Amino acid sequence: MRFMMLMIPKGYETAAPGTMPPADAVAAMMKYNEALKEAGVLITLDGLHPPSMGARVSFSGGKPVVTDGPFAEAKEVLGGYWMIDVKSRDEAIAWAKRCPASNNEIIEIRQVQEMADFPADVQAAAAGFSELQGSSGR
Repeated sequence: MRFMMLMIPKGYETAAPGTMPPADAVAAMMKYNEALKEAGVLITLDGLHPPSMGARVSFSGGKPVVTDGPFAEAKEVLGGYWMIDVKSRDEAIAWAKRCPASNNEIIEIRQVQEMADFPADVQAAAAGFSELQGSSGR
């Protein structure tokens, strides 16, 4: 079962462009990331720049409208994520509980929808999806 663990750092929604975590926090997080890798459950992970450096594209009336960050209405934003492959939701929670997060951070855990979760008509509509997943080319 694949799960995405989403890091939600409170206050990051108003962080200035270029805001970086302190080196000691990164060092602690790297030990955690190494433990995920050594356990064979880590698929990928990344940190994200603050919303002040981002953009949102909304589709009001079907027309794309771009809004540059920061986003005044945002209450929670993502600071980073891990994609893990574990046997159960409980195992994903156990890994999240081991994270060296600070008092202002929350980890949301969301199970990835697998193609087998969908009815046959949705699977047919998504034909070719698995080929797209491996095509990032990075």
